Amino acid sequence: MTIPSDLPAWVAILTSVLVLLGAGLTLIGVIGLLRLKTFYARVHAPTLGTTLGIGCVLLASMLYFSAVESRPVLHEILIAIFVTITTPISLMLLVSAALRRDWTEGDPSVPRPPDLPSGDETP
Repeated sequence: MTIPSDLPAWVAILTSVLVLLGAGLTLIGVIGLLRLKTFYARVHAPTLGTTLGIGCVLLASMLYFSAVESRPVLHEILIAIFVTITTPISLMLLVSAALRRDWTEGDPSVPRPPDLPSGDETP
């Protein structure tokens, strides 16, 4: 894609900065996924990196295409709403499934909730 010649310089610069910032935040999330040790620590870094990174890229897209088409382009708001809603829900579902698995297997490093009996007690 080429930059139109009538695009203001401030739009091109701000769009570039937002895209680079979004890519950097996503990269930080990926590095966190690779470097953190446990599943419970690993699951937070990509979630935050993805949400914040895609937010910056969507802002850049809104700015660029609004300037190019000379009208507000707001489709990206719908994408941002879906990402903002689905990312934390996926995080909670993954962590909930992992907690159930660890409780069932009797992992001592994961604290048990008070209403769940431990595996060594006989009823």
